[in-house]
Amino acid sequence: MRILVLHNRYRSAAPSGENRVVDQESQALRSLGHEVEHFERRSDDIESWSPLQKAALPATVVWSRSSHRDLSEVLRRFEPDVVHVHNTFPLLSSSVLYACRDAGVPVVATLHNYRLVCATGDFFRDGKICLECADGSSTAALRHRCYRGSVLATAPVVVAGRVHRNAWRSLVSAYVLPTASQIPLLAAMDFDPERVFVKPNLVPYDGPVSGPESREHQVAYVGRLDEAKGLPFLMRAWDDYCSTAGDQALRLVIAGGGALEAEVSRWAERRTSVEVTGMLSKQECFELIARSRAVLLPSQVQETFGLVLVEAMAAGVPSIAAAHGSFPELITDGVDGSLFRPGDAPELVTALQDVDRFPERYEKYGLQARATYESRFHPAQNVGQLLEIYRYAVEHPAVRRQ
Repeated sequence: MRILVLHNRYRSAAPSGENRVVDQESQALRSLGHEVEHFERRSDDIESWSPLQKAALPATVVWSRSSHRDLSEVLRRFEPDVVHVHNTFPLLSSSVLYACRDAGVPVVATLHNYRLVCATGDFFRDGKICLECADGSSTAALRHRCYRGSVLATAPVVVAGRVHRNAWRSLVSAYVLPTASQIPLLAAMDFDPERVFVKPNLVPYDGPVSGPESREHQVAYVGRLDEAKGLPFLMRAWDDYCSTAGDQALRLVIAGGGALEAEVSRWAERRTSVEVTGMLSKQECFELIARSRAVLLPSQVQETFGLVLVEAMAAGVPSIAAAHGSFPELITDGVDGSLFRPGDAPELVTALQDVDRFPERYEKYGLQARATYESRFHPAQNVGQLLEIYRYAVEHPAVRRQ
């Protein structure tokens, strides 16, 4: 099968699970003999643009003439069986859907976030979950200046969503949702339910599978350092935990980068129980996870998936996660991990105390987590699901080839 993958890469200054998923799926497909080509834009490139180019960026968000033109040329040259769209914001734009329509090539779209109905893509505003735009109105986004705190920055995102909503409904042959938790939050899009497929992100793992002998008395956070991911909440809860813990208490290792990197580093400098590593390579992250008793996912938003969570499962390490979004779908509480009420610091503290006092309980969770990975998230099973979705799109195209 000939597959063209479309993706606007996120900035390299912070970890991006979507970038990794795109690369991992492409590698898995190529390993099975499929021909995969990428059509990409990179958000990093915006920094080198001229002032005139940057001034034109809002218009590009709504309609990228260059993406439409260049993609049309690639479609004529490569003649793919299917186009797999991931992230189109901000440089690809929805114009790519129309190029695929004109070429008569079926589109599969993985919806990694909620940007089709939410300007920020995560239903998070002013430190809490906000669902004002979940009905599809999107007017609240302008009122609240949701994207970058600016009406001028928010407006093109809202306009693009409204203008191209029908295209996303009618020009996509199959929608891939990493978890079923997304379905109610995307209800305003009114997708044809027969074209909606729930398939977890592909999570290959080639790191160590840990056992009690390799475990250190620590927990780890691996990911982006920002408010939505729950770093301020985690720091408050950690201080509460340390106020009651003894001399042999857990250590916390934080790996990643992002907007709060300097703030987190300053906080850690005053606490001997905390280490901040900065950005790590994929293999270094695997090694950190494998030697930890648990991985922490304190996210304040309703995540569409948990890439680190599933990688921890593969390593035989349980996760302690906020009980909303995809996490209750991925973790069976008290079996292969632990869930706490979102934003409830005392519950997270209790979970940390349990890891500290009853490590054997979390060893059992880790063994079951590895079994869960093998049964639900194994790469061979996952890539088979993806190919079935491609075949469905080819056999049931939303737009017939001319």
